[in-house]
Amino acid sequence: MILFAYALVCLIFGTTFLAIKIGVDAGAPPFFSAGLRFFVAGAVLFLWMVWKRKASFSLLLRKEMLFTGSALTFGTFAGLYWAEQYVSSGLAAVLSATGPIMILLLQTSILRQKAPAISLYGCIIGLTGVLLLVLPNLVVDISPLWLIGCAAVLIGECCYAVGAIYSKKVINSMPEVSPIALNAAQMMYGGVLLFILSLATENVHPEFLLSYETAGSLLYLIVIGSMVGHSLFYWLVAKTNPVFPSTWLYISPPIAVGVGFFFYNEAVNWVTILGVFTIIAGTILVNADALKQLMLKRRVRTSASKKMNI
Repeated sequence: MILFAYALVCLIFGTTFLAIKIGVDAGAPPFFSAGLRFFVAGAVLFLWMVWKRKASFSLLLRKEMLFTGSALTFGTFAGLYWAEQYVSSGLAAVLSATGPIMILLLQTSILRQKAPAISLYGCIIGLTGVLLLVLPNLVVDISPLWLIGCAAVLIGECCYAVGAIYSKKVINSMPEVSPIALNAAQMMYGGVLLFILSLATENVHPEFLLSYETAGSLLYLIVIGSMVGHSLFYWLVAKTNPVFPSTWLYISPPIAVGVGFFFYNEAVNWVTILGVFTIIAGTILVNADALKQLMLKRRVRTSASKKMNI
C-alpha cells in the first residue's frame, strides 16, 4: 500500500505544476485561487471525516493545525502560485525538487538527526537528474520578476521542509486522529491565510471562474491535487518519514516528459533519457533506508503469521 500510494502521489503531483500554470495564465488570481483550492478541499474532507466520526470540530482549535497550515500549505503554495506568473511550470518543478534536500539539511543541522550518507548522495544525484531532464529544453527569459519568482519558489520549499518535519511531529503526538483529518484541518488554515493575503494584494473578479481553463484547473487541483494527493502525502508521512514521500519532487519531471512524449509528440533526446535514469537512481538511494525498513517489517509480519499458522 505504501509503494502504491507513493506512486499515486508522484502521478498526481507530477501534473499539478502544469494545472497551476494553466489557471494562472488564464487569469486566475494566484493567491485567491490557491486559497479557494485548499479551503474547499480541506472543508469537504474535514466535514466528511466528522460525518464518519473520525474527527471532531475541536481539532480546528488546535494551534498545531495553524502552524502546519502556515508552513505546509500557505508558505509553500503562496510562493509557487505567485511565481508561476513569471516562471515556467518546468522550472518551477526543478526548483521545487530542492525540497528533499532542504528536509535533510534541516534534520541534520537543526534537529541534529544523523542522515545516512547514501540519502545525501541520492538527493544530489536526483537533483542532477532533474536538471538534465528539464534544462536542455528550457527557454528562460531572465528579468527581475523572473529572479524574484525563482526565489519565491525556493523560499516556499524552505516552508515545505519545515512543514513536512513539523507535520510528522504532530502526527506522532496525535495518534488517535486520522492523518486525513489532520491534513484537512491544516489545508483549511492554509486556505484562510491565502484568502487574507489575496484580500490585501489582489483585485478578485468572480468572472475568472467562467473560463474553462480556470474552472477546469481549479476543479482538478481541488479534487485530485488536494483531496486525493495531499491526503495520500500526509498518510505517507505518518507511515514512513518526511523525506520518503517528498521525493515525488524528483519523479514529477519524468512524468511530465512521458505525458508530453506519448500524448503531445514532444521531443525526447539522449540527455532526457539520461536524466530519467539519474532521477530513478537518486530516488532509490534517498529512499534506500526507508525501503529497507519496509522490507524488514514485511518479513517480520510474514514470519509472525507463519508461526501463528503453525
